[in-house]
Amino acid sequence: MNPNPYIDEDLQALAEHARRFATKRVAPGFLERDQTRVLDRALLREMGELGFICPELPEAFGGQGMGCLAAGVIHEEIARADLSFSYLNLLASLNGQILSKYGNPEVVKPWLHKLTQGEAICAIALTEPRGGSDAANLRLRIERDGDEYVINGEKTSISAADQADITVVFGRTGKPEDGAHGVTALLVPMDLPGLSTNRFDCHGQRAIGRGSIFFENVRVPVSHRLGDENKGFVQVMHGFDFSRSLIGLQVLAVARVALDETWEYITQRQAFGQPLSSFQGVTHPLAQFDTEVEGARLLCLQGLWLKDKGLPHTAEAGMAKWWGPKLAYDVIHQCLLCFGHGGYDRGLMEQRLRDVLGFQIGDGTAQIMKTVIARVRAGRKFVPA
Repeated sequence: MNPNPYIDEDLQALAEHARRFATKRVAPGFLERDQTRVLDRALLREMGELGFICPELPEAFGGQGMGCLAAGVIHEEIARADLSFSYLNLLASLNGQILSKYGNPEVVKPWLHKLTQGEAICAIALTEPRGGSDAANLRLRIERDGDEYVINGEKTSISAADQADITVVFGRTGKPEDGAHGVTALLVPMDLPGLSTNRFDCHGQRAIGRGSIFFENVRVPVSHRLGDENKGFVQVMHGFDFSRSLIGLQVLAVARVALDETWEYITQRQAFGQPLSSFQGVTHPLAQFDTEVEGARLLCLQGLWLKDKGLPHTAEAGMAKWWGPKLAYDVIHQCLLCFGHGGYDRGLMEQRLRDVLGFQIGDGTAQIMKTVIARVRAGRKFVPA
């Protein structure tokens, strides 16, 4: 990791500590977890014991109060070793912000301590079968019945759907025409009666997995509501600015390790009596991508720095989210080509390419991110959709 204005000595030391753990404990199982599609819960608890999950949360909620940049440097190091496993850090950080800010402390505190210790996985359920990008157009029904909410419907393409212990669920409590202003968020334990899940056979990120969650008269106490009734979407979605910067850092960390390996490889591989690095057709694309990865990473760190300072960071987060995954995919694609058939075989490069692709779809597409950026720059009333 190169020193830069955002990474001080303490953060540098934290990153190096995380890299040692990731290299020794996470990286060796990278290929195997993709094949077995099984996440190692013991490894997750180990990560929690070391303080690598939600270090940004206040100590009262099980965190260390270290700030969002601390979460960022840890995300980078875990993702270098296994992007799919680092998704657990992402889910914890995103949901940790939501629970700590909008949850009933008596309900969420025990879960947050489990989350930071690696003893629980928390998913987030927004997408539905009829729509992904139009996230406010939800159909899943949440109805009040005394001291409980009753949930009916389906969520789909949910990361860790069949592995989560709890899930932040968004559903409609208002009228369909209310759009984003008729949505409520609930914290739902995944062992409740009437709740079931399945799992898709996904192209990448296979250890974390994606699937559907089905709700049939699932009852949740009103105390499990996150934020105000009918305000869940408007309030809680602000947390995605944090996770979008983290996603950028995660995928760019994968691109960086791919570049590092490729630079080394082309100095060793011979063609026409010279190393591949003698040919500009090989080195110039890598040089360009190396430049772009450095720039994109700084943008992601800028987003986290702004959040730590309490300053607006929505545009920067949107930039990180659309540029990071696309750039990372293009970089790894180029690196794979440099390795020839060795890169195309099942292995590190091929799996990295599959893993990063998913982030061009989930958590906000490039088109949605560009709309978010345009609304910040031009004003929402001038960019209605």
